[in-house]
Amino acid sequence: MKSVSTISGTMVALLVNNLDTDQIIPKNFLKRVERSGFGPFLFHEWAYDEEGEAKPDFILNHPDYQEARVLVTGENFGSGSSREHAPWAISDWGFEAVIAPSFADIFRNNCYKNALLPIELSPDEVAALGAMATADHGTIVTIELEEQTVTTDGFVAHFAIDPFVKHCLQNGLDDIALTLAHGEEVAAFEASRPSFKPSLESAQDRK
Repeated sequence: MKSVSTISGTMVALLVNNLDTDQIIPKNFLKRVERSGFGPFLFHEWAYDEEGEAKPDFILNHPDYQEARVLVTGENFGSGSSREHAPWAISDWGFEAVIAPSFADIFRNNCYKNALLPIELSPDEVAALGAMATADHGTIVTIELEEQTVTTDGFVAHFAIDPFVKHCLQNGLDDIALTLAHGEEVAAFEASRPSFKPSLESAQDRK
């Protein structure tokens, strides 16, 4: 997993509450298990018409936002079924952070495991960022994970994050990397277990 430190770029404001994972990435695009290639299907039902043509009035299709790095959105973002494809699609489109007043818990955790930074700010702060992004498509926002700040023209907001989650993001540690970091301890534990108890080696032997 890539590490997260500073995120800087333009914002896109999609201020809709209760955007669920099926709206983020429709279920008919979930047949692949690779993490890449989902960006074109992000908000597919809103972004394309029945003939598969891009809708010019959908904000993510606007030329000014094609290099955007931060999505500013509404309350309870990422609700609905748990599908890791949702943060995959958001990241693959090019976003590195999502700012909202609140997130669905499972979606938030899936973001953390995929180096996508979900940031909770107050409704007023989110509305202010959304207004800036709408008024000036070139507004640059900078997010500093170490300082836990979001800054742009005359705007500064602080966000909370669990210290352990912050450590994992800063060091690019997903669940597998965390386990491998304790490889010696795992091996020592396995070596000390009585032979009649299940072990990693016995599991391999049964295959």
